[in-house]
Amino acid sequence: MTTVPLAPPRRLLEFTLDDTPVRVPEGATILDACRAAGTEVPTLCHGDTLTPKNACRVCVVEVEGARTLVPACSRRAEPGMVVRTDTERTRHSRKVVLELLASSVDLSTTPGAAEWIKEYGAEPDRFGPDARRLGEEPRVDNDLYVRDYDKCILCYKCVDACGDQWQNSFAISVTGRGFDARIAVEHDGPLTESACVYCGNCIEVCPTGALSFKREFDMRADGTWDEAAQTETTTVCAYCGVGCNLTLHVQDNEIVKVTSPHDNPVTHGNLCIKGRFGFQHVQNRV
Repeated sequence: MTTVPLAPPRRLLEFTLDDTPVRVPEGATILDACRAAGTEVPTLCHGDTLTPKNACRVCVVEVEGARTLVPACSRRAEPGMVVRTDTERTRHSRKVVLELLASSVDLSTTPGAAEWIKEYGAEPDRFGPDARRLGEEPRVDNDLYVRDYDKCILCYKCVDACGDQWQNSFAISVTGRGFDARIAVEHDGPLTESACVYCGNCIEVCPTGALSFKREFDMRADGTWDEAAQTETTTVCAYCGVGCNLTLHVQDNEIVKVTSPHDNPVTHGNLCIKGRFGFQHVQNRV
């Protein structure tokens, strides 16, 4: 008989969200409550498999009695609290954050960014071309994935996924301070000379496309990348007996990248180098 561990039951607490009473399990965040209620709150640095970092500040909401706006991704819901997600104050804050981000980095491959910029009336161009933070070419130093730091918003999700929250390789860290801060491997050198084990879990959590499959990078450069034409099929990795789930992204009858379901109890979205990148043999045709 297989024993399935069950979490202890959590009591429900009630608070007011946009003038509507809602009930969520104890320990849930405001963002959890918003999503359960179908309330749209934008976020970039939040990862459903990672501890909130509060880095992007796009998800800020207004809590009655609080001096400042609070990040919905990390603020725990409390009984009786009154939360408003779409006030003039929250909209202005999100507008400014989006302007600062979009003026300093390339958000062209960030899901939802263009829609949010339009929704909040953000005008990134008002800061001028000098606002660009790095302005460097993508780093293509291996055959598996590409680092394009011009798209990096310093959300630290890759650092956490590579560090003590998942992989424990500690190949990725933050170097520099202030405007010179950036994501890097040891001594800001080539990936091939670092402690990277090429699990690709940093790609899985990257919200902007700063880290991407080499295949995706090449197809975007050729103008052939088309997510609307892709199908997704979830299967089980055949390399070992762990039972990791793979989601194969297929375009024109070829696998173009591999992800893993975040709600899978085995992987939680994480894979090894074989599971994420070892699919080429499937497409060897004679």
